[in-house]
Amino acid sequence: MRRRVAWMPHEPEPAPDRRNRLLDIVIRQRQRIFELESRVSGSRLVDLAIGVLMERLDVSPTDAADQLRLLAHSAGTDEVEFAAEVLGESRPPISAAVDAPTGRRLWRAAAAVRHAADGDAVAEAVAREGLAAHGACAVALWTLEPDGALTLVGQHGLTALDASRWRRIPPQLDCAATRAITLGRPVWWPAGTPARDADAGPRPPARLGAWTGARAALPLLASGTLVGAVEICWARPMDTDDARDTPLLWELVALADVCQRALRRRGDEDAPAGAADGGERARDAWLPALLDGLAGSVLLAAAVRDADGEIADFQITHVNRDFVDPAGLSADEVRGARLLDIYPLMGADDGLFGRAVDVARTGVPYAADRTALLCLVGDVVVSREMDIRVTRHADGVAISWRFTDEADSPASLDTHVQRLGGFGGWQEDVGSGAIRWMDNTYGLFRLPRSAPPIPLEDLHQWVLAEDRDALDHVREALLRLGRAATTSFRILLPDGELRHWRMFAEPVIDTSGTLAGIRGVYQDLTDQYRTELVLHAARSQLADSEARADSQHRLALALQKAILPDTPPPLSASGLAAAARYRPAEQESLVGGDWYDAVALPDGQILLAVGDVAGHSIRSVSAMTALRNSLRGLAVTGAGPGRLLEWLNNVACHLTDEITATVVCGLYRPGDRVLRWARAGHLPPVLIRAGRAEALTTSEGLLLGVVPDVSYEETVTQLSAGDALLLYTDGLVERRRAGLDESLRDLLRLAAEPQPDAARRADFLLAQCTPDTDDDTCLVIIELQA
Repeated sequence: MRRRVAWMPHEPEPAPDRRNRLLDIVIRQRQRIFELESRVSGSRLVDLAIGVLMERLDVSPTDAADQLRLLAHSAGTDEVEFAAEVLGESRPPISAAVDAPTGRRLWRAAAAVRHAADGDAVAEAVAREGLAAHGACAVALWTLEPDGALTLVGQHGLTALDASRWRRIPPQLDCAATRAITLGRPVWWPAGTPARDADAGPRPPARLGAWTGARAALPLLASGTLVGAVEICWARPMDTDDARDTPLLWELVALADVCQRALRRRGDEDAPAGAADGGERARDAWLPALLDGLAGSVLLAAAVRDADGEIADFQITHVNRDFVDPAGLSADEVRGARLLDIYPLMGADDGLFGRAVDVARTGVPYAADRTALLCLVGDVVVSREMDIRVTRHADGVAISWRFTDEADSPASLDTHVQRLGGFGGWQEDVGSGAIRWMDNTYGLFRLPRSAPPIPLEDLHQWVLAEDRDALDHVREALLRLGRAATTSFRILLPDGELRHWRMFAEPVIDTSGTLAGIRGVYQDLTDQYRTELVLHAARSQLADSEARADSQHRLALALQKAILPDTPPPLSASGLAAAARYRPAEQESLVGGDWYDAVALPDGQILLAVGDVAGHSIRSVSAMTALRNSLRGLAVTGAGPGRLLEWLNNVACHLTDEITATVVCGLYRPGDRVLRWARAGHLPPVLIRAGRAEALTTSEGLLLGVVPDVSYEETVTQLSAGDALLLYTDGLVERRRAGLDESLRDLLRLAAEPQPDAARRADFLLAQCTPDTDDDTCLVIIELQA
């Protein structure tokens, strides 16, 4: 009888057991494949040769395979032939360290860590596949940081509290992991016995976890470089006389190599968890501490980017302990501020801010010695000379400086005055022809300090031909007339740049009254000339813009006044009393698109409308004109208010320049006192009856100008003698610090107060409803006479 095995959904196979079973199947299949390949290609010789290299070089299987491959390549032969030569020279027995069970454990551990999601998964895989056979109960992995500390990136078997306590190990803590890092080799400590490893120290290291058994700590090495440490704990002491030479310790070294390769591979792949991001988090902790130990002023600044991803500024996140601000600000004032907020002059052309942006973008460091940094101290510009370095850090920069200006020195102050003013002093001896230049004069001429100074008589070779006559007049005044002179000229520098200079000079007279020499100063006025030109152009452009804006504003006001009369037409023949008010925005420069209309149609009905075009400009007023006139023309057709709004919406969509507007439109029949009305995104009308005011309700309807062919619902309201109807725009009710519902309740409360007539009611509401949104207000009130 065939037995059927049913899968029970409420008793699933445990995930770890299933994973182990599948892994065993994969391992067996791979082993069979390896056996077949070794029979065909001679891989068995390669395996034996790797074992020999492992024993001789005391390295892991992976490093032995890499060494065999490198030697075979250097010898110009393949690995199989070279392995045969190695075994032919010496065929020692394979060490017990590479017996079959050990090899399988190492292979299983290496296969499991390939699929590890993070550092904890790497530790779990190594503990399960490689260390479980030896009774280990915990394993912890650390990476070595540049400050010597160890950061925990993976663990298995530790409690959450122990993992938190050992998250970061300072270099001065005496524990097994730091000893392994210091010695650069494995450290073994059997519990409860004297030190078996003399190099490990005379006293037991700090204990990881609550286990009292043996511990082994091994350094993680990548191409001979220390990158971290691994510690393995047992609950019981290990029975061994010399742990350094046992097969167990060799296997632990191989497993440590598996761990470091797995963690390094995850770091290279920028894994979201594990060693890579753990190291990055630790770097954020140790870097400020490292900067605090550096001399000079150092600040860290993170990039602040705009909507396009471009660097717009830097946010200062840290300043070191010895930080000295050139403008005299405290560290607390600098920390957390924007770079351009506290150093606005950095944003000038070719300023330090631009250099910092280049460094953050390219990663190429920037260095400048004895450069000037301009700072604002109140309203005064202060210059400090310093050595500056800028390097990239994550998505930002680290800026450091060291002051070199000796700000208290009078000579230094003179130098700064010359540099800030663009001055370069000189003196020339008439008899000997000796010339002395100040340091800043070489900078003006773009010449090295090793270059010979230029005599005044040779200066004309640098000056444009059109300006040489002015220079000759100065020389004649100095040498022949013996009096001071000044002139301006244009000079062409060696790098091809044309500059505007001014020269002041005077004769030097000795005690006998004889001309001994001349002295003077050159001043570079190029930036001043350019600034004056730019300012002149800006003033002209601003004047034109102001004139155009003023003209448009006057045109908009004139157009608005022409469209919106001061009073509505008389409607007394229809049994109505009407009042209309228009209040412009508080700012005189804002001309809006609010409008109203109240007019008797040929069929005897009264058209009532209030609208609001979005915006404040001549364009808004033009759109308001188009909509108001269009509604008047369409109303003559006799169509209802819903149909009129549908047509008016198509006008806004097709015949205007992409404008939007809200409108409430009503048709009143005097004969039966019936009001038919509809609205497009506008506030509802207010009905005042018998001392009470309420907002009339209907579906709101889409505002005009969004999409064409929209229908609008009509509402019929029966009015009675003594009723008053209030139509208005949002400028009457909107408040910055109040919601619309609250503002409407206030309007209903004010509208319910009794007033003698429609005009006084309109004035009262306009006076009580004070706006604070810089918006226009239109208000229309009709009252039904008895």
